[in-house]
Amino acid sequence: MKENSKIVNRAQVNYNLEDLLERKPIVLDDKAISTQLKDKIVLITGAAGSIGSELVRQVLKFSPRSIILLDQAETPLYLLSLEIEEIALHTAIASVLCDITRKDALNEVFKKYSPDVVYHAAAYKHVPMLEDNPVQAVLANVLGTKNVADLVAAYNVATFVMISTDKAVNPGSVMGASKLIAEKYVQALHNKLKQEGKSLNRYITTRFGNVLGSNGSVVPVFTRQIQAGGPVTLTDAEISRYFMTIQEACQLVLEAGAMGQDAEIFVFYMGKQIKILDLAHKMIRLAGLEPNKDIAIKITGLRPGEKLNEELINDKAVVLATHNEYVMISQEEPMDFSFVFESIERMVKFAKDYKFYETVAEMKKMIPDFRSKNSQYQIFDDTQNNTL
Repeated sequence: MKENSKIVNRAQVNYNLEDLLERKPIVLDDKAISTQLKDKIVLITGAAGSIGSELVRQVLKFSPRSIILLDQAETPLYLLSLEIEEIALHTAIASVLCDITRKDALNEVFKKYSPDVVYHAAAYKHVPMLEDNPVQAVLANVLGTKNVADLVAAYNVATFVMISTDKAVNPGSVMGASKLIAEKYVQALHNKLKQEGKSLNRYITTRFGNVLGSNGSVVPVFTRQIQAGGPVTLTDAEISRYFMTIQEACQLVLEAGAMGQDAEIFVFYMGKQIKILDLAHKMIRLAGLEPNKDIAIKITGLRPGEKLNEELINDKAVVLATHNEYVMISQEEPMDFSFVFESIERMVKFAKDYKFYETVAEMKKMIPDFRSKNSQYQIFDDTQNNTL
């Protein structure tokens, strides 16, 4: 096969993401969301990211009093603020450069703005990168979430909604484990506050799969590769994932935030898993080309921490329906707050000292279901015999 045997018309490589899903788009009833957000002060962490920025756009439609855009990425935050300030006719917009691992700085944000609702989208998400940087996974995804959740309690914020991932279910990666640990802390904190009679807060977790078109996701990568004439690269011919669009994901986050009453974990129905190879074939054909004729497909092998298939619900969980057929509740056994708190204290200390292996070992002690797909961490899979 000749490489670059056909010139790729870039105008053709412009996908309607809904066409790639092989299911009908999800449409929601906005009434409950409007009741929750109208005239409220809304804080969105990770506001400049793919999910965060779409959340900002959708929240704006419900006429909040103000939206605080919080991120540590200066240029993306600046560009987002320019976009939003042009269309925010009756909503005040504040852009705040802040690192969520700095609780002192984050405290000043809560003190100044007194949010009513917090959507927590800030996180590191790329599986292979976090396999090589576990201390950053713990600092951003675990400590960062703990800081935000603690301040929600301290400032009596009505609603906290955490954006999690299907990779937190039976995690096989540092990224997935870090998000599951964050979930466990949020749930344990809520239960502790409730038992003490202190909490009027709702701590809600939303869990969904891959988001089509988000930064670094497979569709933009395949698009660039097709535009360049190939090859399109994927890790395994059998690998599959759940997918939804950014718009669907954010609509469901807002819906879950409005319907949640306790410390629920909301799981979104995303249809059947899509084989990445089938997605590659479809994208190449939609560009007017033929797979393995005009555009080569190259299998590169699974990367550290990567699973062939993802799961949305732990097999030990009890699944409850809601009034929305696309939203389910996964009831999972909560952990004792003291155990979670002390485990996080130890792993954060290891992370701050840049002790990679000790950090991962502590994660595995806390989450025995974390069975690493990365050979360099499999030594710690037998947590009973792990003595550091």
